[in-house]
Amino acid sequence: MNDLRYLFEDVKYGTVSARFERRSEPPPDVLISNVNVVPFIGDRAVIIRLADGQYEVPGGTREPDEAYLDTARRELVEEAGARLLNYTLFGAWRCHSTSEKPYRPHLPHPEFYRVAGYGDVELVSQPTNPADGEQVAAVEVLNITEAAEAFIASERPDLADLYRLAAQIREEAQRARL
Repeated sequence: MNDLRYLFEDVKYGTVSARFERRSEPPPDVLISNVNVVPFIGDRAVIIRLADGQYEVPGGTREPDEAYLDTARRELVEEAGARLLNYTLFGAWRCHSTSEKPYRPHLPHPEFYRVAGYGDVELVSQPTNPADGEQVAAVEVLNITEAAEAFIASERPDLADLYRLAAQIREEAQRARL
């Protein structure tokens, strides 16, 4: 396992700056705007390839009055055609926006969180690819090394680290149950 340095770097996406932090408990619900899931089928990870060829982790923005776990479930169906069997939160990006208003009116602003967890899934359909969402071209099931390499090839070493960390924590939890 590498040092996961890319995951814990300060990042900036347009008007949003963010920093990933390990968490076993979610931040205050009113501050959660987005949810990501590192999905697993057995010991293999699920990643999505977008229509532009870039690899991404499934997840997205909460809808009004939507519980964050419902966001995870909905996004997995939309982006991976997967059903979430369980979810373990392991971190979150603490975000700050310099925008005058939130991305959507119901979202927290200017401080908010994008939570990240891992979970077992089963593939049940093709991605639904709603018109207003990212268009997924392929769903791939890979070992962790292959998934990390795909993210690195897409110039997303932070997501490679996210998957590595999820696999490490998941493995440790599985060993602890034995």
